[in-house]
Amino acid sequence: MPLSATLVASLSAADRAIGELAGVGAWHPSPRILVDPFLRREAVHSSRIEGTVATVTDLVLYEAEASASRGDVREVHNYVRALDRVTDPRRGFPLDLWLIRDMHRTLTTGVPRASTVPGEFRNSQNWIGRPGCLLDDAVYVPPPVGEMRRALQSLETYLRSPSPLPPLVRIALVHYQFEAIHPFLDGNGRVGRLLMSLLLQEWGLLPQPLLYLSAYFERERDEYYDALASVSRAGGWERWVRFFLRGVEVESRDVVDRALRLADLRAAHHERMRGSRGAVQQAMLVDHLFERPAIDIARAKERLGVTFGAAAHHVERLVDAGILQEVTGKDRNRVFVAWEILDLL
Repeated sequence: MPLSATLVASLSAADRAIGELAGVGAWHPSPRILVDPFLRREAVHSSRIEGTVATVTDLVLYEAEASASRGDVREVHNYVRALDRVTDPRRGFPLDLWLIRDMHRTLTTGVPRASTVPGEFRNSQNWIGRPGCLLDDAVYVPPPVGEMRRALQSLETYLRSPSPLPPLVRIALVHYQFEAIHPFLDGNGRVGRLLMSLLLQEWGLLPQPLLYLSAYFERERDEYYDALASVSRAGGWERWVRFFLRGVEVESRDVVDRALRLADLRAAHHERMRGSRGAVQQAMLVDHLFERPAIDIARAKERLGVTFGAAAHHVERLVDAGILQEVTGKDRNRVFVAWEILDLL
């Protein structure tokens, strides 16, 4: 694919922005405090593109076992699990079709509305269009099963082979190609966006999975679909790649801004607890809240390795400091939320 002057300018801007983000990820003393909040934000936005109705608050309350196991929240939680699994540097399995199937299996297992077999490529024709439309009225028809399998083999070869193209351009091409193949009956969009996040780390652009594009794709939903479709209709590769690179630039700068504000908030919370009885344990709880902004006493007990009574004391100190707020109104099985952290997401 030739790179025009305009495309080179877009690539340069995206490279600078993602380089700044990589720097933020490298200097932070506890990268998980940055990774986990954005991972959960990505899970919500990526699932929302597919029509799932859930918020970051819904997700963290679900993880704290404070809410019923709603199907929508389970889908979002599965996205968190899938992304955490594939971006773990200790994962122990290569970048191949098995990994893509594993993403899909994690995403769709236990989801009632999923119209697919978890982790299995389709064995029938699918199509994209308005809900309930027939094949003749489809907006896009992916390749038949035989061609799909050959295309997947080619995609796997491309993922594992060196290329003279810049990594960001390659990731844009891979995302289009995966969406065009559409190898699952359901969940293709989410798997495709997971694959982007994985490749940003796998190909050395980021030290941790810090950048996600689903918020950008959701805001620019019409342009996202139109840019993808322009490749299929008229070979509009430059339009799609420029749209993708603009997303990398915009979202990298947004994450840098949010990450710095999260770091400032963490420092302010630590300062609030300085000098109090049990300040060390309370600082540990503060750091845990940046990973998961909702907590109950049992989770605090497990995190700190103390008695239930001691854990309750430390949680109450965070409530007194205005860091946590109880949200259930119950006398037992109470759950506490760090709203300032959620607000930054």
